[in-house]
Amino acid sequence: MLTVVLIGLFVLFPILEIYVIIQVGSQIGVLPTVLLLVVESLIGGWLVKREGKRAWLALRTALSTGRMPGRELTDAALILVGGTLLLTPGFVTDVFGFFFVLPFTRPLARRVVTAAIARRAARQFDARYARARGGAHQIYQPGDSGGDSQDRR
Repeated sequence: MLTVVLIGLFVLFPILEIYVIIQVGSQIGVLPTVLLLVVESLIGGWLVKREGKRAWLALRTALSTGRMPGRELTDAALILVGGTLLLTPGFVTDVFGFFFVLPFTRPLARRVVTAAIARRAARQFDARYARARGGAHQIYQPGDSGGDSQDRR
């Protein structure tokens, strides 16, 4: 299932990018479109460098104070992915890249990523727990007395 989704994204996403670039080019012209893509990449590179330094400093601070750097690691990952998207030519990737990198939109992206990871972890844990217990609905094995004193020999 995941393979089909990834193949779909790798095929459909470039088609969408090319379509948007052609539409923008037909509205403002070829040269302004190319210049806009180059300027977006330059601004994105500068922004990723700045925000990457901030994220690295926040990560080092969290580690030096003995805190778990969960938020800092998520921010660093978002900046890494956002930077990759910003350096990829295209308007759609730039929108997502700026969403991940800009300091005022990153908290929303962080919440989405954290919720997705928590949902996946809960699904994985529930599935393993259910298999180990003979089904999610069954707490005790058949013939189990419910944990009374004879089970603790």
